[in-house]
Order: sequence, then C-alpha cells, then structure tokens
Amino acid sequence: MNNNLVDSNGKDLEDYSMYGTSTKKMLNMLILDILKEHSDSEHRLLQQDIIDLLNSEYGATCERRAVKNNITSLQEMGYDIVADKGYFLRKREFTDAELRLMIDSIFTSGAITDKEAHQLVKKLEKFSNKYFKAHVSHIHSASSGKNAENQNVMESIAAIDTAISKGKKIRFTYLQYGTDLKLHPKRDIRYVVSPYQMISSKGKYYLIGNYDAYDDISHYRLDRVTDVEILKDARKPMKSVKGLENGLNIAGHIAEHVYMFSGESEHFKLRANENLMDTLVDNFGKDLRINYSEGTDIVVDLKCNPDAFFYWVMQYGKYAEIVEPQSMRERIKQASLDIYKRYK
Repeated sequence: MNNNLVDSNGKDLEDYSMYGTSTKKMLNMLILDILKEHSDSEHRLLQQDIIDLLNSEYGATCERRAVKNNITSLQEMGYDIVADKGYFLRKREFTDAELRLMIDSIFTSGAITDKEAHQLVKKLEKFSNKYFKAHVSHIHSASSGKNAENQNVMESIAAIDTAISKGKKIRFTYLQYGTDLKLHPKRDIRYVVSPYQMISSKGKYYLIGNYDAYDDISHYRLDRVTDVEILKDARKPMKSVKGLENGLNIAGHIAEHVYMFSGESEHFKLRANENLMDTLVDNFGKDLRINYSEGTDIVVDLKCNPDAFFYWVMQYGKYAEIVEPQSMRERIKQASLDIYKRYK
C-alpha cells in the first residue's frame, strides 16, 4: 500500500516544496505542528486524532502506521514526545509559566504602544498550544491602554542596537508631552549621542549614552526617542565618559540611578525602620551596609545619584531620616518647608 501523504484532491504532497522535497520530511513537520498546537499532558492525541487533524487542517490523508513511524522518527530527532494513552509534546521552547511571565511583562511595559504589545504577544503565543491561548485570551481585552504613544519605538530600538554594535553615534529627536497631552519635540535641535546600552528599569526602557557636548552619562527614555539616524562618526570611548571609566555594571547602575537621573553618585546614610528593607533592596539593590540602631531601627549606608535619592526620600520621608550628608538633610528640610507652606 502506498504510504505517501496526499491532499484532499489526491495530489502527492511531495509537490508542496514549502515543506521540503520528501514526503517523510513533510509528514514529520505536519505532525510536529499538530502536536505543538493541540497536545499537552491534559490533552493527548490518539493516532486517529492526528489523522483527523491532518485532514481537517492540511487537507491530507495518511495511514496509522505512517503516524506511528513519523512520531518515532521525531523522538529519535530529540523531540520530547510522550507515547502513553495517546501522544503529547512534553517539552517546548518555553513553558506556559515562562510565556505568561513574558506576556505580563509586555503588557505592563510603558515602552511600546498597545498595538505593538498585542503583536508581540501574538508571536509569543505561537510557542505554546491552543489551550494556553484560551487561558490568556482575556489579557488582550484587559490591556490598560497606558502604553507609549510613540509609534516608532521598535524602529528606534533596532537602529540604536545597530549603532551600538557598530560603535557609531546617533542623532535623534527627543519628545515630551505638551499641555495638549500630545508628544512634541523637546527642542528644535536634534540630540547627538554616543549609545552604550539599553536597559529596563521600573517598566520603562532607557538608553544609556553620552550627550555629545558633555563628558558624563545621560539617560533617554526610549519611548521618547524618534527618528533615529546612525551617524558615520565613531562614538566616544566608554572610558572617556565620567562614570563609565571601568565599564558599565548594569545592576549597579540601575541601583544608583533609581529614577534614571544623570550625574555622579554619592554616599548617603539614612535611619529607617527595618520594615523598610524590602523597599530599600527593591530600589537600591543589595549593595548596602546595614547597622542596627535603637529598637527596630537600622542605619543604612548606600551609594546613589543625589537627585534620585532626594526624590526617593521625599516619597518615603515619613519612614526614613537622612543622617548624612548635612547638605541632603538641608535640601529635604527646605523642600518639606516649601510643601508645608503650600498647605498652610
């Protein structure tokens, strides 16, 4: 009996070059696709189920023996297909938990538009099966719509990535919101920047670079960057930029620049209740020196950008006190007095 795979019109599918030149190779691919889309440990496919799906989805027919032989061939190729009361694909590129984590991260990111977020999720869903898609379908309608309005984020990221790889400077327009709640160029002159790294911090994506007119680090929100042009000029060597002389420690950089302010970091000491430890680690990392004070109070030594530290203390000022330097104590004191005057 002829074991060749044929379509619903009786045509030998060897003619369909998109699947390769051999029937065996093509049947492997079709069965693998069916297992990826329709099977898991809770949804096992019998040989007849696979034959029916081949016919309904690809208009093709084959024998039970061909299904079994090709699944054995796939197993020999390394695919983790379980044959127990039916067949299912056990191991995939990503687990459902990993996919869900990535999907949640995409929808909570403020770096891309809502449309781009949905497009990315559609691509990720292809790595799982129809049952996973059904479980996460509600996320699509639950999207907050607060994603970035800049429609060129993906293009900007691609261009910046190329510039970093080639060691070239870039020129771009930087945007900010106007009173009409729309994005406008921050200034008429376009920015010329030496790009070094793109990082994620608190749901936003940033470019770490050096503004051409200065010699220190600068940060740029990628959802505010548009019209990126890669220049012929080589970027400044990282070692010539203040703060990057010894390279870029990404984790340390994020910890010292809580709100992505530019400028050199300084040492600070603060007194707080030990219940604030989770918040301290979340914002400043674990590069902290902790000493116990009175009761449950602790004294924490850390290094941080002064502007970022100021805004953090203003946020948690009810639970923390600056010990030193005195200049930061005075800055917090004056800011608190200014706020008090507004509410007198």
